[in-house]
Amino acid sequence: MKEIKFVSADEAVSHIKSGSHIHLSSVASVPHCLIAALCRRADAGDVKDLHFHHFHTEGPAPYSEERYAGIFFEQGFFVGPNVRANVNAGWADYLPVHLGESQKLYREGHIKLGAALVQVSEPDEQGRVSLGTSVDCSVAAVESAELVIGVVNPNVPFAYGDLLSLDRFDYLVHDDTPLITKDFAEPTPTEVLIGKNCAALVEDGDCIQMGIGALPNALAAQLTGHKNLGLHTEMFADGLLRLIKAGVINGSNKAIDKGKIVASFLLGSNDVYSFIDHNPDVLMRDIKYVNNPMVIAQNPHMKAINSATEVDLTGQISADSIGTRIFSGTGGQLEFVRGATMSEGGKSITAFASRTLKGKNKIVPILNPGAGVVTPRADAHWIVTEYGAVDLYGKSLQERAKLLISIAHPDDRESLDRAAFERFGPHWHNLSI
Repeated sequence: MKEIKFVSADEAVSHIKSGSHIHLSSVASVPHCLIAALCRRADAGDVKDLHFHHFHTEGPAPYSEERYAGIFFEQGFFVGPNVRANVNAGWADYLPVHLGESQKLYREGHIKLGAALVQVSEPDEQGRVSLGTSVDCSVAAVESAELVIGVVNPNVPFAYGDLLSLDRFDYLVHDDTPLITKDFAEPTPTEVLIGKNCAALVEDGDCIQMGIGALPNALAAQLTGHKNLGLHTEMFADGLLRLIKAGVINGSNKAIDKGKIVASFLLGSNDVYSFIDHNPDVLMRDIKYVNNPMVIAQNPHMKAINSATEVDLTGQISADSIGTRIFSGTGGQLEFVRGATMSEGGKSITAFASRTLKGKNKIVPILNPGAGVVTPRADAHWIVTEYGAVDLYGKSLQERAKLLISIAHPDDRESLDRAAFERFGPHWHNLSI
C-alpha cells in the first residue's frame, strides 16, 4: 500500500489546478471543509474556473453563488434547495442526466475530472474505507479523477457494498464535523390519503423503491401491515427505517441481493446513519448498479414509487422543473419506471397531490411552457393522487384524459373537461372507459 499523506484541508486543495472539473460527494456527506478551503483560495485570487459536479447537496453551496462568478461554476446533476435560486438566476447551472448514467460521464471521459473530493469513513483493518451515506457516482469519480482527496470523518458510517482502498487517495484530511441530518417529515392529511392509495397497489412480498419526504413517509406509514417487502432504492430515510426495524421489510422474496437492503445514498436522522454502520444487511452500491433498469427488473413485483411536479392529460410527467424553472433533476425516475415495468408483476407508480400548496392544479391540459418531460407518456403507468389511482398503460390519449380528470381536484375537473373537449372534439363527451 502506498504511503498516504494526511494534510490540512488548505494543503490538500492547493493541488487543484485552475480550470479543473471537480466532483463532490453529495447529500449528507458533502466535504464542506474542502469547499471552505477552496473558498479561501478563491478569496486570495489563487484559483479560477472550477466546475463542480454532484448529486443533491445539503448545507452551504458557495460554489453556486454570484460572488464567485468566473471562479466557481456549479453544474450539478440534481438541483436542491441550496442551489435552486442561483441556478434559476443563471449564476449556476444544471446538467441533465439520468442518475444511473452520471457515472458514465466520468468513466467514459465526457467530463474529465481534475479532482474528486469525497468524505469517507475511518478505514477497516484491511485499509478500506466506505463512502458511507453517499456512494452514488463517487466511486466512478475516485476511479477517474487526476487528484483524489478524501476527508476521513469518524461520523461517516462504515457501510458495506462498494468500498475503496486507501491506495486510491492522493491526500487525506481529518474532520469530525457531524453529517447533515434531515428530520422526519410528518405527512399532511392529503399525503395520508395519497399514501393509502399507493399502499393499495403494493402487495406482500413486493420489492419497493421510493425517495425521501413527507409523501414517502406517508406511504411507509400505510405499509405497516404488509409482509416480506424488499427494498432496492436510490435512497431511503426514517419512514422506511421504521418498516425495516418492524420486520416489514426483510428482503426475503428478492431474487437478487436476497435479504439485503440496496441503496446508493441516504439522507435522514442519525438513526438512519447508525443503522447502516457495519450492518451486513445493507449494501450501499455504485449508482451504476442500483439504478440499472436491467438490475432493477431482476427483482419480481418491483414497485417503483416516484413523484411529479405536473402531469398533462396525455400522461407526460414533469418532475425536474416548473415551466422553465429548474426545481430538482431528472434523477433516477425513468430508470426505476422502466426497471419496474420490466419486472415480472412490477408496477410504476407516480404519486402527488392534485394541487400545489398554492392551490395550482398539477394535472394540467398541457405542461407549463419549458417544462421538462422526465417520464414520457409511453412510459406512464399508475398515477395516484388523494382522489384515487388510475392506470394509463394501454390507454389512448382520450382515455387517459378521462382517467386523469377523475383523480384531479374536484374544483379543477370542469376546466380540464373543457380543455379535453377543445382538444379532442365532440366525440370526447361520448367516450366511455
